[in-house]
Amino acid sequence: MNRLIPIIIGLLLILWLSMSTMFVVDQRQYAIVFSFGKVNRVISEPGLNFKMPPPFQNVLFLDKRILTIDSADADSISTAEKKYVQVDSFVKWRIADPQLYYVSFSGDERRALDRMSQIIKDALNLEINKRTVREVISGERAKVMSAIHKKVADEAKSIGVEIIDVRLKRVDYAEQISNSVFDRMKAERVRVANELRSTGAAESEKIRADADRQRTVILAEAYRDAEKMRGEGDAKASQIYAEAFGQNPEFYKFYRSLEAYRASFKSQNDVMVLDPNSEFFKYFKNPGSSAGAKK
Repeated sequence: MNRLIPIIIGLLLILWLSMSTMFVVDQRQYAIVFSFGKVNRVISEPGLNFKMPPPFQNVLFLDKRILTIDSADADSISTAEKKYVQVDSFVKWRIADPQLYYVSFSGDERRALDRMSQIIKDALNLEINKRTVREVISGERAKVMSAIHKKVADEAKSIGVEIIDVRLKRVDYAEQISNSVFDRMKAERVRVANELRSTGAAESEKIRADADRQRTVILAEAYRDAEKMRGEGDAKASQIYAEAFGQNPEFYKFYRSLEAYRASFKSQNDVMVLDPNSEFFKYFKNPGSSAGAKK
C-alpha cells in the first residue's frame, strides 16, 4: 500500500502537468500565451495547442467575434446653429490585433468599451457640430455616418480594434426644438390650408359665375328660338286660316261667331245685357244668310 501512494501521486502530477500544458482554442476566440507576464505568441486559429505549465506560461482568451456597442441613451449634441439634437447610434467592431488590444486595455473588455464609447462620442460631436439640424436629420445623414466611420476607424486602429460599421439609429430634435418645429409646421399647414380655401372659394365663384352666365345665355337663346318658332307658327297658322277661310268668307264669319258664342256662354249662370238686334246675335237669327241680318 505504501508503494502505491508515490505511484498515484506521480500519476496525478503527470496528469496535472499534461492538463496545464494543453489548451484548446475555440473558433470564436484568440489565445494569447504569456511567458512570465510578457506576450509570447498569439494564436488565432482554432485547435489543440501546447504551452509550458504555470507559472512559466499562461493563456488569456479574447473574443474574436463581431461585437456591438449600442448606446443605452441618446446623446444630446449641438449643431452648427447651436441647437441640440438627440443622436442614438450603434457600432459594430471586433478585435483585429489581439496583442495591441491587450497592451491597450490589459484584456479588460469594460475598459475597451468605455474607450470605444468615448471615441464614438467625440466623432459624433465633431461631425454634427459642423452641420445644421436639417443636414444632420435628412440632408447629409449618409455623409455624417461615413465621416464618423472613418474617424472612429482611424482612432480604433491604434488600440487594436477594427470598426465594421457605424450607424445612426435615430436623430431627433431636442424637446425645445421639437416644440418650435411643431409650431412652425402647424403654422405652415394652416397657411397652406387657408391658401387652398381661398383658391377653392375663388374657383367656386368663378365656376358659379360661369354657370350663371351660361344659364342666362341658354335661356335667352331658348326664349329667342321659342319666340321665333311661335311667330313662324302664328304666321303659318294665319296663312292657313286665310287660305282656308278666303275660299268662303261667310263660313269664316260664321265659324268665328261660334267661337265667340262658345267663349261667352261657358256657364248656365252667365248673363249678358245686349241689344237682340246687335251684330253679335246675327247668326242666332239667320245663320245661313248674311242678308237676314239686315232685316
